[in-house]
Amino acid sequence: MSESRIRPAVHSDAAVLAELDHRTWSPLHAVTPKPQPPYDPFFDARHRPEEYLVAEADGPGGEDLVVGYIRVARPTSLASNAHVRQIQGLVVHPEARGRGIARALLRAAALHACNQGARRLTLRVLGHNAPARALYEAEGYVVEGVLPGEFHLDGRYVDDVFMAISLTP
Repeated sequence: MSESRIRPAVHSDAAVLAELDHRTWSPLHAVTPKPQPPYDPFFDARHRPEEYLVAEADGPGGEDLVVGYIRVARPTSLASNAHVRQIQGLVVHPEARGRGIARALLRAAALHACNQGARRLTLRVLGHNAPARALYEAEGYVVEGVLPGEFHLDGRYVDDVFMAISLTP
């Protein structure tokens, strides 16, 4: 696979994004049980294509392969925090990891949020997800709060870590 390209999602991405989502499910980052068929639609009224950015790379035959996505959405519908966007999902295909795709998606998400007038970009990450936390910190996100033992996953209590980055100079 070559260098990735980031683009907005479209409705026709639903099947490939759903497949990627199911393939990458892990207790390292998921707070919900592993999805089982029949699956819910990937896009719906609460998860609209315009909230997603998609990473593509050249496949072996030169075709565009979807190798990841990031969801950037408003955390609430309140006018008082319309200046905030939240990352509500970041997925990279297992075979494409280690190639800077997650970093490229994070940077594209920040630009996307800025273009929407956002001043802050936030996210939540499970405390035991050290690789994700290290990536976010390397990209300038700082821990703003921790909810100790917020989730009970695989027989243990796991912290919910709130991180953010300012999008203003």
